[in-house]
Amino acid sequence: MNRPKPLRVGGVPEHFNLPWHLAQENDAFAKADLDVEYIDFPGGTGAMTRGLIDDEIDLALVLSEGAVANVLQGNAIKIVKVYVQSPLVWGIHVDADSDYYDIGDIRDRRYAISRRGSGSHLMAIVDAAERGWDTDKMEFVIVGGLAGARTALSNGEADAFLWERFMTQPYVDNGEFRRIGDRSVPWPAFVVAVREDVLAQRRDDIRRMLEIVDTECQELMENPKAVQLISTRYNLDPSETQAWFDHVRWHIGFDKPTEDLDRVIGYLKKVDIIENQDLKSDDVWTDLLTRNSRV
Repeated sequence: MNRPKPLRVGGVPEHFNLPWHLAQENDAFAKADLDVEYIDFPGGTGAMTRGLIDDEIDLALVLSEGAVANVLQGNAIKIVKVYVQSPLVWGIHVDADSDYYDIGDIRDRRYAISRRGSGSHLMAIVDAAERGWDTDKMEFVIVGGLAGARTALSNGEADAFLWERFMTQPYVDNGEFRRIGDRSVPWPAFVVAVREDVLAQRRDDIRRMLEIVDTECQELMENPKAVQLISTRYNLDPSETQAWFDHVRWHIGFDKPTEDLDRVIGYLKKVDIIENQDLKSDDVWTDLLTRNSRV
């Protein structure tokens, strides 16, 4: 009898996804007779959703707004779980040697983005719209991720860059970036998105895998040495790590975040990323615990 193929999971190479690595290192997947392959995607949500569409991965740990946008733009993907419940705080950065000191200085400037449809792209638009700026005047420079943004800001190819502020803190501290603002989103940071054909074929395996990760998340949140572990593993400042850890909450369970999803959809409509005004949370979500839920 042929064994099923590995479940290929994509995620950013950041501390949010430590529970997945711990599950692998503890052989938690193997003990449950699951073959799970975790793949790093430095390019972020845009790269992972493209990976889902192109059959490079089966599941992705992606930003809520990016996942919702991709589903509602017609891609065969569904959201099945909230992964990180706490909201993501985006730092708004410029090169430290630039002439941009206030948030108004980057109006109508060039934004470095991972790729179109990425979190850095969507949140740049949301931030500008929330400030009352004309988003039609925005210019985007595709840089592939944080490393590309560092280069683009340094050599003057782009003027501003939005990224999770904890991950950019080392570059603020070393004088490479200047942070001129923040943008916090009013919804969970990360969700689990699955390609529909995989969901139809392996719903039970996906649920069991995510239950294992839930256990790792719960244990990490209760671990008194978690801050030391994360700080050492990701080479992060302990005090900054403590501040982040005090804020972050992984989500345990499979309950549908209806209000949060509707809030994301409302924002995406507001900034014209999606056009269909009738779309609701039911259009993006599949319940893993209910057999007759639509894929």
